Amino acid sequence: MNIVTGAMGSLIPKLGELLMEEYKLHKRVKKDVEFLGKELESMHAALIKVGEVPREQLDRQVKLWADEVRDLSYNMEDVVDKFLVRVDGDGIQQPHDNSSRFKELKNKMIGLFKKGKNHHRIADAVKEIKEQLQEVAARRDRNKVVVPNPTEPITIDPCLRALYAEATELVGIYGKRDQELMRLLSMEGDDASNKRLKKVSIVGFGGLGKTTLASAVYEKIKGDFDCRAFVPVGQNPDMQKVLRDILIDLGNSHSDLAILDANQLIKKLHDFLENKRYLVIIDDIWDEKLWKGINFAFSKRNNLGSRLITTTRDFDVSKSCCSSDDDSTYKMEPLSTDDSRRLFHKRIFPDASECPSEFQQVSEDILKKCGGVPLALITIASALTSGQRVKPKHEWDIMLQSLGSGLTEDNSLVEMRRILSSSYYNLPSHLKTCLLYLCIYPEDSKIARDKLIWKWVAEGFVLHGNQGTSLFLLGLNYFNELINRSMIQPIYDSLGQVYACRVHDMVLDLICNLSHEAKFVNVFDGTGNIMSSQSNVRRLSLQNKMEDHQAKPLTNIMSMSRVRSITIFPPAVSIMPALSRFEVLRVLDLSDCNLGESSSLQPNLKGVGHLIHLRYLGLSGTRISKLPAEIENLQFLEVLDLEYCTQLDELPSTIWNLRRLIYLNVYPYKVVPTPGVLQNMTSIEVLREILVSLNIIAQELGNLARLRQLQIRFEDGSLDLYEGFVKSLCNLHHIECLNIYCNSKEKSFELMDLLGEHWVPPVHLHEFVSWMPSQISALRGWIRRDPSHLSNLSELFLPSVKEVQQEDVEIIGGLLSLRCLWIESTHQTQRLLVIRADGFRCMVNFNLDCGSAAQIKFEPGALPRAEEVRFSLGVRVAKEDGNRGFDLGLQGNLLSLRRDVRVWMYCGGARVGEAKEAEAAVRHALDAHPNHPRIDIVMQPRPAKDAHDDDLCEDEEN
Repeated sequence: MNIVTGAMGSLIPKLGELLMEEYKLHKRVKKDVEFLGKELESMHAALIKVGEVPREQLDRQVKLWADEVRDLSYNMEDVVDKFLVRVDGDGIQQPHDNSSRFKELKNKMIGLFKKGKNHHRIADAVKEIKEQLQEVAARRDRNKVVVPNPTEPITIDPCLRALYAEATELVGIYGKRDQELMRLLSMEGDDASNKRLKKVSIVGFGGLGKTTLASAVYEKIKGDFDCRAFVPVGQNPDMQKVLRDILIDLGNSHSDLAILDANQLIKKLHDFLENKRYLVIIDDIWDEKLWKGINFAFSKRNNLGSRLITTTRDFDVSKSCCSSDDDSTYKMEPLSTDDSRRLFHKRIFPDASECPSEFQQVSEDILKKCGGVPLALITIASALTSGQRVKPKHEWDIMLQSLGSGLTEDNSLVEMRRILSSSYYNLPSHLKTCLLYLCIYPEDSKIARDKLIWKWVAEGFVLHGNQGTSLFLLGLNYFNELINRSMIQPIYDSLGQVYACRVHDMVLDLICNLSHEAKFVNVFDGTGNIMSSQSNVRRLSLQNKMEDHQAKPLTNIMSMSRVRSITIFPPAVSIMPALSRFEVLRVLDLSDCNLGESSSLQPNLKGVGHLIHLRYLGLSGTRISKLPAEIENLQFLEVLDLEYCTQLDELPSTIWNLRRLIYLNVYPYKVVPTPGVLQNMTSIEVLREILVSLNIIAQELGNLARLRQLQIRFEDGSLDLYEGFVKSLCNLHHIECLNIYCNSKEKSFELMDLLGEHWVPPVHLHEFVSWMPSQISALRGWIRRDPSHLSNLSELFLPSVKEVQQEDVEIIGGLLSLRCLWIESTHQTQRLLVIRADGFRCMVNFNLDCGSAAQIKFEPGALPRAEEVRFSLGVRVAKEDGNRGFDLGLQGNLLSLRRDVRVWMYCGGARVGEAKEAEAAVRHALDAHPNHPRIDIVMQPRPAKDAHDDDLCEDEEN
C-alpha cells in the first residue's frame, strides 16, 4: 500500500503474476486481464508522477482524478482478495520473498481455476474491475486531466545512518540558554528564597526547542531531587491522564490510580509531594484551564527547594503558570545567525571546518528562511544530505525556492509547515506512506519501534526486497531513514539504542493535514471533528470518545465495510465497533485496552474469526483471559502480539496452524503442549516466551530457519535431547537475539558445555541471555575459537555463572560492541577482580555481582562510557586483603556516569563498624562525582551462617 499509488503496487502483481499464467482461462477473460494489466501500469506511473508534486501545486482536476484512482485501486484489490480467500476456503496472500511458497500458491490456483464455478467467479471479478477502470479513464479524457511533470526530485540515499542531532548538538542549549534558565531556577546557595517552590515557564512558538531545553536541564539537575517527573500534555489533553502520568513518573503504581477521578488524583499528588523535594516538568501546555486544575496539586508551602517547569506556546498560559513573585518566565528566542550557521553546517559538513565556497551563498539564503528555528534548520539540513554525501548545489537551489517567504514569529505556523512540507516531498513515496501512517497516534505518543514496523509490514507498506530478506529488517531501514531525515525523533533506551520514536507536534500537524487531504486515515479524537472523509474509510484511529453521551455510534456515522486498519486507544475502547462489521480488515490493534472479564467488551473479540484478511492482531496488555479457538480461521495472520496478557493461562491449540505467522509474542510465557505443531511455523522470525518440552525443541526447532529472535523455556531432559537442541540451534543461521531458560539446575552446566563445543554463534548475534546455572567456559570457547562471531554482541546476560576469573573479565572486556553486561557468580573463589582501562570501551550499563567472596576495583580510565554501574563488594574480603580504606578506584573515575550507581555491599562475616566504614568510604568517593549520579548502597546480610562470627552486619535501615 502507498499514499501515492494506493493499492496499485500490490494489485498489479496479483493480477499479472497469478491471473496471466496458464490457468486455462476463457479467451475473453484472458483478454480482459491483459487490458487491466496495461491500464493499471499506465495509471500507476501517472500516480507516481502526481505524488512527486506538492499537493498545493496540483490542478484541482488532477487531485480529483488521483484521489479517485487511488480509491478505486483499494476497491479493486478488495474484489480480488475476496475472490481469492473464497476459493476452497483458503486465502492467498502476496508472498514475501519465498519463491517455493509462491510456486506452491500458483499451483493451487491452477488447480482451482479448472473448476467451473471458479472460472465464473474470476470472470465476474475481472469484468467488474474493467468497467470501473473504463469509467475513470473516460472521465479523465472528458475533463482533459494532464499529469504535470514534477520539479526535479531530490534523490534519497537508501543507505542507513544512525546520525541524529542529539539535544547537545543544539548550540546554545548547554551555553547561555542553559545558564539563564539555571539562574531563574536558583539552584545554588542556601538562601531561604531558594528553598521555596519555584516555577519557571518556557514560552515560544513551535520548533524553537522548548522541550529540548527543558529535557537538557532536567537531565542535568534531576539527581538533586528526591523524585522527578517529565510529562507531555499536548493540544487535546485529558486531565486525569496527565495527573496519572505525573504520579506514575514519580514512582506510584499504575494499578492504584486507574479508578481515581480528577479531584482524587489532585489530592493524591498533593499528599505525595507534600514532604518531598521534587522536580516536575509539564511539557507543551495549551490550555490555561487545564493548568489551573493541575496547579492545585503543587503546594506553595513546600519549602524543600522543589522546582516546577512548564513549556507552552501561549503567553497567556505562561503568565498563568507563573503567578507568584518567586516564579519566572523564560522567553525562547530564535538562534543567533552564528549559532544557526554552526548547527546547520555541523549537520551537513560534520568533518569540515567550514562551508565550502560553492555552497556559501545558497547556505546563507536558506539560513535566513529558517529564521533561527532549530527544527527548521535540522530538517532542511537533513534533506540536503544523502547518506554521508552532500547533495549537488542545484538541489540546494531547488530547496531554497520551495521555502517561500521564510520564518518569522508572525507567520511561523504557515511557513514552518512549508519548510517541513519541502522535506516531506523529498522523501521516496514508500517513506511518505510510512510517515503519514504515524498520524494514527495521539500527540506526544511514545511509539514503540518494533510494533510500528510490524504494522507497516501488515499494511503492505514495506516493499519486497531480495529473496530471503526479512520484511521487518527492510522496515527497520525505513524507520532509520525517517530518523535520519529528522522527520521523527528517536527515543533512546538506557544503552543509547533507539527503541521508540516521537513525532514533533509541528510534523504531526503537517502529516495530519496531508492525510486528511489524501483521505488516508480517519482520526476520531473526541473533539467532535472526524479527520478525513466519512465515506470510503480505509484506516481508522479511535483516540478518544465523545464527551457527549448522546453521540451517535460510529457505525451510524461511517461504514466499516472497507476499513483495512483500525487502531483503538484505551480512552476510546467503549466505542469499538463490532468486529462483524469489518469485511476486509488487515490490522486490528487493541493494545492496552481493557478486554478482561470485567469488561463488557470481551464478547466483541469472539468475532475475530470472521476477519479472514487479518495480518496484524495486537492484544498486548488487554487483560484477556481466553483467546477464541476460531483464531485458526486467520490464515493470513502474520503478527500476533499477546505480550503482558497475564490473565491468559493457555493458548488454543489451533494457534499453531497459523503457518504464515512471522511474529508471536506471548510474554509472560505460555505452554506449547503438543508435539508436531512447532514445526508448522516455518515463516516465524520472532518467537518470544514459550514454554516447551525439550523433546519438541530437539526435534522441531531446527525447522524454523527464519528465526531471528528466540526467547524460550524448557524442562529438564537427557543428554541426547540437549544434543538435539544444540543441533537444532545450529540450523538457525539468522539468530540475532537468543534467550534461553532451563528449569534444571543439575544438567544446565552440560547444556552450556555443549553450546561452547558445538554451536558457533551467527555473526549477527547481538543479544545472548542464559538464565541457567552455567560455567563461563562456553563464552571463553567462542571468543578463543573465532572472536569475529561475537563482533556484534552488544548485550550479554549471565545471571547465574559458577565463577568469574580475571581472565574472563579481560576476555569479555575485549568484545568491541558490548554495551550491556550482567553477570552474577554463585561460587566465587578469585578474591579480587580488576576492571582495566583498556577493556569495555563501549560499555554503557555494567553489572557484575560476585557476592561476598570478592572485591571489584576500577583502574583509572576504566569504563569510559558507562552511564550506569552496579557492582559488589565483599566487605570482609576487602579488609582481610589489606584494602582497609575500601579504595575501589571510584574517586575521579567513571566519568560518564549519568544515572545510577548501585553497590551490593556484602557484609557476611564483617562487623557492623567495618560495614559502616565501607559504606562511608564508597559514598564519599561517589558523592564527589561531577555528574551527581543516584547512589544506591544495598547492604546484604551474610549469605550463610558463620558459627564463629556473631557480630554480623545488619540491614541498612538499622
